[in-house]
Amino acid sequence: MLGLRVAFVGAALFTLGALPASAQEAEGERLYVESCASCHGDDGTGTEYGPPIDDAGEAAADFQLRTGRMPLADVDEQTMRKPPAFTPEEIEALVAYVGSLGSGPPIPELDPAAGDLVEGQELFVNNCAACHGATANGGAAGVGALAPGLYQALPLDIAEATITGPGEMPVFDFEEQELNAIVRYIGYLQEQDDPGGADIGGIGPVPEGFVGWAVGMLSLGLICYLIGSKAKTTPEQRS
Repeated sequence: MLGLRVAFVGAALFTLGALPASAQEAEGERLYVESCASCHGDDGTGTEYGPPIDDAGEAAADFQLRTGRMPLADVDEQTMRKPPAFTPEEIEALVAYVGSLGSGPPIPELDPAAGDLVEGQELFVNNCAACHGATANGGAAGVGALAPGLYQALPLDIAEATITGPGEMPVFDFEEQELNAIVRYIGYLQEQDDPGGADIGGIGPVPEGFVGWAVGMLSLGLICYLIGSKAKTTPEQRS
């Protein structure tokens, strides 16, 4: 009898990732009821405190949970990247359960190395740079929202956000090779050096040009002041 009990406890200690799909979804439902249902509703159809997520899909749930954007303490604040509130196994279970609620997009499969860097630059400039900045350093997205910088974003984060449109971000219908290209180009921005000197936060060429102009004018003014001050001194003061 004791042996059976020990075996039962040992089986219960398996990680959630080793559970069958049905058991994993059941664990995800338990976690969902505890941590998500108060805002998103018992069946994922939403409440006055949170939007419906019954058709959010696995990709949206995975993005929000892995990047720590959910759960949200204050429904009036913008979601921001922070450490996740759940373990990887708990996130897998929650993602499986949310995915079972409807027909949202699954977690995408990526191959950034197969993406074309030039195509990725063109797609990023035409679709992403207006909010995230030319150097992916972030910027204003309108309606008081800020588009985050992408230097901490993993390739999967970028792909999931692109196909699910979190917050103010629209949903993009990119083909597989286009998604690989964008992810590769953002990875290039994350890794490139700054051989021309200080990047001033990567705020872009126009504001960086203004900073360079201001520093140059201040330096020129200081030089003129010093020359003028020396010219006003008398011969006795110079000696």
